[in-house]
Amino acid sequence: MITLYSYWRSSCSWRVRIALHVKGIKHTIVPVHLMNEGGEQYTNEHHNRNPLQQVPVLEVTEQSNTICLAQSLAILEYLEERFTSPALLPQSPAARAKARQIAEMINAGTQPLQNLSVLKHLSEQGIDASNWAHHWINRGLVAVEKEAAKTAGNYCIGDTLSIADLCLVPQLYNARRYDVKVDAYPTLLKIEEHCTTLEAFKNAHPDKQVDAPTD
Repeated sequence: MITLYSYWRSSCSWRVRIALHVKGIKHTIVPVHLMNEGGEQYTNEHHNRNPLQQVPVLEVTEQSNTICLAQSLAILEYLEERFTSPALLPQSPAARAKARQIAEMINAGTQPLQNLSVLKHLSEQGIDASNWAHHWINRGLVAVEKEAAKTAGNYCIGDTLSIADLCLVPQLYNARRYDVKVDAYPTLLKIEEHCTTLEAFKNAHPDKQVDAPTD
């Protein structure tokens, strides 16, 4: 049994949702609303799942043992090792490393700087959080564009769908939310256009989630 604790617009949750759909893994999604009543991630129940009080969390029951896995890249690696087909890493060691590199450029070098908790803290300090997010997203995507242009085909790494693409598409969504001019990233837009034709990406999209606003 696999349960994903997710928030509809969380880019980290979105990555995991894509992987679950790509691999055809049966799962249940339990929404954790990051804004409702101060944030459901701060409840004792969710704190026990993830001491960092973030989403996503993947709850897995194996042989009557239940474990909770946090951090989206760790979850993706777990899914890749347990459900090996279709693969989300290329075959060659160099290509696998490049996929991980681009994924981490987003996961570690870009997304945390526009994380909801960071922006909330900045706003409380009187800092313009939107300008902050715009700056760091743009800086990150400039670097990802340059790196992906070296290896891209239909996807970030040639014509092989990988964890890099699962990180890229949600980050471009975030970029638009903060009025970043994504036309500056033609390689990334071409990859996004191809990815969004896939059913897994369509099904994982925030607007398709049970906790997405209906108005």
